[in-house]
Amino acid sequence: MARVKFLLTVAAYPLPSRSYDELVCTAGITRDGEWIRLYPVPLSFLTDLKGSGQIKSIKYNWIELDLQKRTDDFRPESYSPADYKFSDLEILGRIDTKRNWQERKKFCLKNVYTNLEQLLNDSKEPKNISLATFKPTEIISFDIEPDERDWKPLWKDIRKQMDMFSETEGKKPEEIIPKVPYKFYYDFTDDAGQRSRLMIEDWEIGALYWNCLRNTEGNENVAVQKVKEKYFDDFVRTKDLYLFLGTTMRWHRRRATNPFVIVGVFYPKIENQISLEIS
Repeated sequence: MARVKFLLTVAAYPLPSRSYDELVCTAGITRDGEWIRLYPVPLSFLTDLKGSGQIKSIKYNWIELDLQKRTDDFRPESYSPADYKFSDLEILGRIDTKRNWQERKKFCLKNVYTNLEQLLNDSKEPKNISLATFKPTEIISFDIEPDERDWKPLWKDIRKQMDMFSETEGKKPEEIIPKVPYKFYYDFTDDAGQRSRLMIEDWEIGALYWNCLRNTEGNENVAVQKVKEKYFDDFVRTKDLYLFLGTTMRWHRRRATNPFVIVGVFYPKIENQISLEIS
């Protein structure tokens, strides 16, 4: 057991494809640029259970707590909290977006992959890398596909046994974290021209969908187009976009051709040469 301090950069939206223990997963980066995956995480850490149920502003906070290396997970970045109630957690302050995310860039962009083959090679033994910052050369498209509209019955049975849902005070977990009935993907190329299409699984895109649905009075077609406007028209065309990539243990253990998904996005504004010289 060790006390670890890291910058929280990822909160993944729960998916029934994950093991029950890995459903609520967060990740972050130490001052040395090393990735930490933390799971399971209690819902109270992520959401306002007694209020709106929306995600708290926890990302880009420095946090410190006692961690234990997971012996059931071969991925080197994976840890579990020593205290599942997070009673030993210290939140040490949030990094803001001043000067176009300059302070965040110091840590999040310390180690950046630009070549998918290199990342996939590093994801194999002996390194088993399972979290990374990736800079795509070109985002070709943002794709939307319909998905199941409810959590699978098997997942519902599993979640009944989970301690992390014990604090929901009579609310069903699927009411607090409703199932997003769509899948979202980026189709992109790397610096060698290799093309990939990866699903986006971060909490932000799920929360954005539900916000857009409320704002459009339940019109799903308009809501998903609003999501596309943010993730393609805004992020791709006006931001210096990086992707936080991560694997799920299931597909990484099976040594899938590409076990990665997009677990977060990093999107400071594009800086031209003049602004760089001035700063």
